[in-house]
Amino acid sequence: MLTRTAFRGLGDSRSPNSATVLELLFDIVYVFALARLAGRVTDDLTIVRQTLLSEAGQTVLFFTAMWMIWSLNALLASTYDPRRADLQAVLLATMFGTLVLAVSLPQAFGQRGVIFACTYVVIQIGRPLFLTFALRGHPGHSFAVRVLIWHMASGVLWISGGISGGLGRGVFWTLALAIELTGAAITWPVPRLGGKRLGRTGVTVSQEHLAERYNQFFMIALAEVVLEAGAAVSFPGFSTEGTITLVAAFVAAVSFWRIYFYHVGSGQASTSGGEGIRLSRWASYSLLLIVGGIICTAVGFGQIIEDPHPPIDWALVAIIFGGPVLFLVGRSFLEQESRTAPRCRALYIGALVLVVAALPMVLLPPVAVGAAAGLILVGIAVFDQRAHRRGSETNPTL
Repeated sequence: MLTRTAFRGLGDSRSPNSATVLELLFDIVYVFALARLAGRVTDDLTIVRQTLLSEAGQTVLFFTAMWMIWSLNALLASTYDPRRADLQAVLLATMFGTLVLAVSLPQAFGQRGVIFACTYVVIQIGRPLFLTFALRGHPGHSFAVRVLIWHMASGVLWISGGISGGLGRGVFWTLALAIELTGAAITWPVPRLGGKRLGRTGVTVSQEHLAERYNQFFMIALAEVVLEAGAAVSFPGFSTEGTITLVAAFVAAVSFWRIYFYHVGSGQASTSGGEGIRLSRWASYSLLLIVGGIICTAVGFGQIIEDPHPPIDWALVAIIFGGPVLFLVGRSFLEQESRTAPRCRALYIGALVLVVAALPMVLLPPVAVGAAAGLILVGIAVFDQRAHRRGSETNPTL
């Protein structure tokens, strides 16, 4: 009885169309987390080159795990009213747990593995466990139970990996993350509890709220390009090579912003009546590629500023040009699907141009490589603009 009184009305609450201040506060932790992840990518390119592939795999694993926490948090706040005191408590607890994860991240495959695993499991199990108690008697209860069961299954592997260490840690954690990604992709089906989509489980998502949360997180990630390049230039100071690369990094950031907010897919239609934009099934995975591409680009420009002398390394070329490719591919999946019109090909053409242009870049000085990447991104943004002949910015279709 006490539980029902404390959580009364949660299932019937509705998320506002705009993000709350607390959600913006939550994103501040991810400014730190993204900086930590960018630091790992930098280390992968410099300190631990002898084990580049394995270290890069660990970085991808951490990035995906941190993204899973953020995306599910955004989904929670876009489903129920985040202005409620009980939900605010859950958001604050998740925020603190994310901070612990970010602090533990550099040594997660070392001495802090157990701390990282236990904190991650508490976060991922804690939210659906809260909803399981809070939504008793509500149609959305079974959906919360399904999510809880999937995360309990992955939680066993997370804890096992934290305890085992060594190669076993990577294997257990990879399997755990694969379970979570699969569950999210197929809407966490459980026998006898159903496997229906969100719209048929008593769960109503505010598409406008979710889209705004994604847009805000994109801007936070975009700031990483400016932070990495600016920090690299700050010491030892301005130089010809550093200034050219700084300008190229700024141009790349502006191109990312322009393509993200001004790109309109061929099948997109305007929304009215407060309906917001249509929720895409792969929106979360699209943003994963977008943010990952931005982080790679930021690290690449920062590395050129710190070491502008030739020859350039093939891995650095892959980072500088691969980052924009990931961004363009991810952004293309945010287009609204249409049976009458295909997806816009502008972004795919741009990605192909980047791949082809990257091949001879190992023969050029690092500064020329950075400048070329920036110029190509500007060209893609201009080509995309002319292909659609649009004027004002639009929210991506999520």
